[in-house]
Amino acid sequence: MADLRGRKFGLLLTCGPERPGFRRGVELAAAALGRGLDTYFYCLDDAVAGVGDGELQRLCTSGLKLYACAYGAQQRGLPVDARATYVGLTVLSDMFASTDRMVSFN
Repeated sequence: MADLRGRKFGLLLTCGPERPGFRRGVELAAAALGRGLDTYFYCLDDAVAGVGDGELQRLCTSGLKLYACAYGAQQRGLPVDARATYVGLTVLSDMFASTDRMVSFN
């Protein structure tokens, strides 16, 4: 098995926490962290409602870098708090440019 430590992996989710794609994204993030990947997770659109997901928050304590769209949270009346770093789409663009692999779940 290849040593992946230090490699950067990004996930973009746009589906809400009630959708199977959201759960799959969280599972993939857990697997990536377990393999030693520097893992970034960006919640956009309906996915911002999942920032407080228990498993996702547990992954943050294991090194997951969790970002959420500030505009998406505002449009949905969701709180902007310390559970994620709320940013704009420029950070998402930077994730695409700086990660070794980027996947999305819609």
